[in-house]
Amino acid sequence: MRFQTRSREVIDLVFPIALFFVFAASALIVLILAADLYGSTTGRLRVNDENRSALAYIEEKIRQNDTGGAIEIVRIEDTDCLAMSADYDGIFYTTYIYEYKGMLKELFIRDDVSFSLKNGRDIMEISSLSMTSPEDRLYRFVVTDSDGFQSSLIASERSVP
Repeated sequence: MRFQTRSREVIDLVFPIALFFVFAASALIVLILAADLYGSTTGRLRVNDENRSALAYIEEKIRQNDTGGAIEIVRIEDTDCLAMSADYDGIFYTTYIYEYKGMLKELFIRDDVSFSLKNGRDIMEISSLSMTSPEDRLYRFVVTDSDGFQSSLIASERSVP
C-alpha cells in the first residue's frame, strides 16, 4: 500500500512539470513563427515602400519641370536618363535622373558644362531603373528592387510644347 502512495506522489510532481514544459515549448514555437512572419512582412513593406518612393520622386520631378516639351529620355554613357530642361535667367540647365551603380541619382547642371554620370547626387538605392517613351509625351518607368520585384509608373507631360 505504501508503494502506491509513493508512486502517486511522483506522478503528482512530474505531471505539472511536464505540462509546464509543453506549454513553454508551444509558446516558444508560436513566438518564433510570429517573429518570422513579422520580419518577412516588414521586409516586403520596406522594399515596396522603396520602389514607390523612387517612382514618386520621379513623378514629382516630372510635375515640377513640366513646361512646354522640356522633358525627354536621353542616352548618356550607355544609360537612359530622364532629362528635364529649364531656363533660369537666360542660362539653360538640365536635370538628369537615372540609375547608376545601384543608386537612383540626380544631376542638375548647366548645359554648357561637361559632366559624367558618376557626379550625380545619390537619391536612394535601387537595383535598376528602366524608362521608355511608348508615345509622344508619355513615359513609363520600371524600378526593380534587390529581390527582383518590380514597380512601374506611367506619367505624361501635361503642358503643351
